[in-house]
Amino acid sequence: MQTVNVLCIKWGTKYGPDYVNKLRSMVRRHLKRPHRFVCLTDDRAGIEPDIEVLDIPAVGIADFDQRKPWTFGHGWLKLTSFANPLYDLAGPTLFIDLDVVIVGSLDEFFDPPGEFLVIKEWDKRDGTGNTSVYRYTIGAHRDALDYLRDHQAEALAKVRNEQEYITGYLARQGKLGYWPAEWCRSFKRHCVRGLLLGWFLPPRIPEGAKVIAFHGKPNPPDAIAGRSGKWYRRVLPTQWVADNWR
Repeated sequence: MQTVNVLCIKWGTKYGPDYVNKLRSMVRRHLKRPHRFVCLTDDRAGIEPDIEVLDIPAVGIADFDQRKPWTFGHGWLKLTSFANPLYDLAGPTLFIDLDVVIVGSLDEFFDPPGEFLVIKEWDKRDGTGNTSVYRYTIGAHRDALDYLRDHQAEALAKVRNEQEYITGYLARQGKLGYWPAEWCRSFKRHCVRGLLLGWFLPPRIPEGAKVIAFHGKPNPPDAIAGRSGKWYRRVLPTQWVADNWR
């Protein structure tokens, strides 16, 4: 069976090395295919020695290579995953954000055909993808970086974040596809009980879910402790997050 890649990226201080270490552990438990697990980062401290760690690559875009402050926000540095070459990596690659909890098999993410498969953003109707989990082939979309380099002001004026840019760009090329909706769910949208039920029942794992994304607040440690991060949302301590985020 072909060896595949699982890729993540950590920059700045928003997420500590424990997020990388736990993601590696979850991937090890839930992916049976032979694979390389690689973390791109600007700080290797605290990342476990069995994890393959590489520097965030230069991509030929001055603002990215010089780490201008705006590139640290809204996921923009994830675009460095489209570098070509990307060290010695090659072939099918599953990118996974650090702030997820894996609750089911990842093997199926390598099965569906498609050039770029991604979560369909839950709260938008325009086809934007959520890049918490996406699959692509290393080196296949270098042109997205070249376009951003050559048309930076124009491109940035039309989007709010990295995922709007990359999924819009690939959609115009007819290369965008989506995972089955039940595979990737939002913790706060699909797991937390609505309205008053959140005060009496803990969050649940939706049927068919494989990856739970913790975008915004709360993060996995908050869910374990029962902190919602928002005054209007009640989250009871969630044991299944503790059981899986390890």
